Amino acid sequence: MTPLLTRALVLRLVSVVAGAIGFYLPLAALPMLAADHGTAAAAGLANGALLVFTVAGELVTPRLLARLGCRWVLAVGLVLLGLPALVLLTPAGSYVVAIVAVNAVRGIGFALSVVAGGALTAALLPADRRGEGLALVGLVGGVPTLLALPFGTWAAAHWGYGVVLVLTAVVPLVAVATVPALPARDGGSEPSHGLVAGLRNAALVRPAAIFASTAAAAGVVVTYLPLAVGDHAAWVAPAALLAQPATSTAGRWCSGRLGDRRGQTRLLVPGVLMSLVGMAAMALTASGPVVVGGALLFGAGFGVLQNATLALMYARVPAAEYGTVSAIWNGAYDLGMGAGALAVGVLVTATGFSAAFLVVAAAMLPALGMARGESGRRSAARAQRSPQPAYVVSS
Repeated sequence: MTPLLTRALVLRLVSVVAGAIGFYLPLAALPMLAADHGTAAAAGLANGALLVFTVAGELVTPRLLARLGCRWVLAVGLVLLGLPALVLLTPAGSYVVAIVAVNAVRGIGFALSVVAGGALTAALLPADRRGEGLALVGLVGGVPTLLALPFGTWAAAHWGYGVVLVLTAVVPLVAVATVPALPARDGGSEPSHGLVAGLRNAALVRPAAIFASTAAAAGVVVTYLPLAVGDHAAWVAPAALLAQPATSTAGRWCSGRLGDRRGQTRLLVPGVLMSLVGMAAMALTASGPVVVGGALLFGAGFGVLQNATLALMYARVPAAEYGTVSAIWNGAYDLGMGAGALAVGVLVTATGFSAAFLVVAAAMLPALGMARGESGRRSAARAQRSPQPAYVVSS
């Protein structure tokens, strides 16, 4: 079996962890800082700028990869993700416009780092174990993600924003030192197709659309579940929001191991079904155990699709186009989460949370159809490759 955990991949994992910490540590703290110097609307504006500029950065990163290579773009992304936070330690940090601007630059940096890093990671993984390798990278990046967000909020409240801002700047900058040691074969030469051509490729768009549907539901869960369950059981929201990422990480790991052995397309239908049923269960907001059980099931399905769709997309392009795949997949993730939260924000005033959650579950039915179509295409392709039986006519 081809070795998976090489020296190059270990070095890459350093920047994976650093990028996760740099992004998630101040994710809730900076909106708190903006609200302290402005209003609640300022808090939304701060993270709104982060999301908008992240998506914009993901759209242009493939062109930068063609010109500069993955290592340069990854290094610049880490710098932009961390260094601007130090601006908020100066007198300018008391202005909301400065906080919004810093988050906008950080969004660009995050986009550069995840797209370039994703392409570089794919190039470092053996093709026969790519699904497992992506699951490993997701696991390593998922642990600091789980810890950094609550720690950043706690640290800002108990130690002050300065500690959070310094850590946000220092951790990604330290990881930059590992980038030059990564292999020079960093994602391929200039891609033969750009992002626009990639978006015209149905073989890439279908898995991305399937994942985007569950990403939209995930945006709804993290944004509205605490409001939906209310105060009738204070333990429900924390338990559900812990269960969902925990089973997502487990689902991603299982998906990686199974997908390499049995094919990624076989995992799409189960992943969508688990996500859909889990989302529908969370609509029963009056029952705490059902909500938590739904979060467990939804998280597992989300993790399966997270890994299977990305591995499938990488398998369908040459190495030179890994950057395009990384940009499309990450864009589907971010746009899906943002669109889900925005749509339900409009819907919930008319329907209430339970009905809105059921609508979100129903909105995943087209993704289920696409997932079934992907499985059918794989079966048809296998049938075409199979040797035709020879028929002997006896007299």
